[in-house]
Amino acid sequence: MLRAVDTSVLSPARSDGEPPLTIPRGPAREAARRELSKRMYHENDPSWFQRALNAFWNWVGKLFDAASSATPGGAPGLVVVIAAIVLVVGALWWRLGTPRRGPASSAALFDDRPRSAADHRAAAEAHAAQRHWNQAVQERMRAIVRSLEERALLDVRPGRTADEAAAEAGRALPSHTDRLRSAARDFDDVTYGGRAATEQSYDRIAELDRALERTKPVLANSTSDTNSSHSADHNARRGAAE
Repeated sequence: MLRAVDTSVLSPARSDGEPPLTIPRGPAREAARRELSKRMYHENDPSWFQRALNAFWNWVGKLFDAASSATPGGAPGLVVVIAAIVLVVGALWWRLGTPRRGPASSAALFDDRPRSAADHRAAAEAHAAQRHWNQAVQERMRAIVRSLEERALLDVRPGRTADEAAAEAGRALPSHTDRLRSAARDFDDVTYGGRAATEQSYDRIAELDRALERTKPVLANSTSDTNSSHSADHNARRGAAE
């Protein structure tokens, strides 16, 4: 009788006093599985998203426990380490800005739309009026380069970068070499470096634009003529002295 109980399940006793029927364990298990698979038993089960979220947080908890056990000071020590890392990353991000996607000389100063220096100046002033300093700095630098091209101080060359324009313009306008390089650097920082321009940086580049308009270029021919005249005058004085 005990062996029969181990391999079967007793059915409820009948009301007429007859002995209970025995059901084999396999069919009984299958019947229970079918019964429990009915929808009525799973109405309050968590959704697949909730189950996935619970699994994720369980994984995070295990990871945190493993990390805290390996860190001096346990969980508080791990929190201090994480906070220090966040502070260091934040300081580097603030100091260096967004990482450059490429070198500053890899992108052109102008797009494919030809516009005059006056057009770029008007666009720059419109952006400045709305306090959009990034766009204002960009357009003002383009106005400077386009103005130099219109004055024939720079040749019209597609694909020129701000650094190249500043270096070439510095040869014709040597008194503004440093300011031209600074303006090109501001343009590159805003356009490719992810930095934010300020009202002060726009004022500097706008003042440079106005100063360049008032500055007469130093041409190579005039320089050589000046040197020649100085040499001739020196020789004449020397001859008179003799």
